Amino acid sequence: MHSKHSTDSPSSAQAFPAPATSPRRPGRRGRPALAAGALLIAGVSLVALTGCGNSASGDGDSADSAASAPAAGKNGGKQLSKLLWMGDSIAEAEAPALEAAVKAGGAEFKSIASAGGGTVVKGEGPTAQFAEDTYKELANAVKTFHPDVIAYQVTTYDWGTTAQQTSSYEHLAKAAKDAGAELVLVSAPPFKIDDFYKSHEAAIKSAPKAAEDAAAKNAGRVRFFDAAGLWGTDSAAAKAQRSQDGIHTCQQGAAAFANWFGGQLSRHYSFTPASPEKWAKGAWTGSKVYGQLKCG
Repeated sequence: MHSKHSTDSPSSAQAFPAPATSPRRPGRRGRPALAAGALLIAGVSLVALTGCGNSASGDGDSADSAASAPAAGKNGGKQLSKLLWMGDSIAEAEAPALEAAVKAGGAEFKSIASAGGGTVVKGEGPTAQFAEDTYKELANAVKTFHPDVIAYQVTTYDWGTTAQQTSSYEHLAKAAKDAGAELVLVSAPPFKIDDFYKSHEAAIKSAPKAAEDAAAKNAGRVRFFDAAGLWGTDSAAAKAQRSQDGIHTCQQGAAAFANWFGGQLSRHYSFTPASPEKWAKGAWTGSKVYGQLKCG
């Protein structure tokens, strides 16, 4: 997510370093998270239950089924053996748990999520350059990793008009197709719109719908997962699992997301997620990203 993550964050609510010349925001370290162990696993189960919302993904995914225990993989779906994860610093904080969950389910995982960038939208201000950087990383990852599925979480930098957003997501869909992969677009969790984001609030609000529309135009190869079924839409609500900066998540929230996302994948691909008991208290909980966010 934001390049706004670091020590010289423009707002007391953030933290992740960014060059002084970059508008990117540093990611901020949040409230102590419940670390590994039984408490973390219990937290995943609790969020799975409380995550039942009234939102459904554009692909027909109901919130309650999305937040339930992982299901067996869809036999008729594409085999998921390699998942490439994309996004900003919010996605970066989710990546350690996702990697643990995906690997426990028998698939490989690679993240190119980028703090202070990660967008594919060639829209307002510096986002065109950010998008170029993202596509360079994507090209390298495709050549070396050869993913079956590319998953892109809408970033806090997807600034632009609705038309720019939709065309950018369709461009990503074409890049995925050219790479022999299917594309999953997933909405970002609700996050605090502070002074850094205020002028881009309209674009931040339109991005999920633009992603959903792009998926609808490319049905069969692109899917849209609406994470509001897990997080809700209020970043200040306990259900949202935001850290103290109101933007990122700590270990428990990341584990809840990984559990939910694995269940979503299993509904469309030949992939059977492992239960949280098999991965939620692994070494990933000590990832340096959580130290940077000042998680417990």
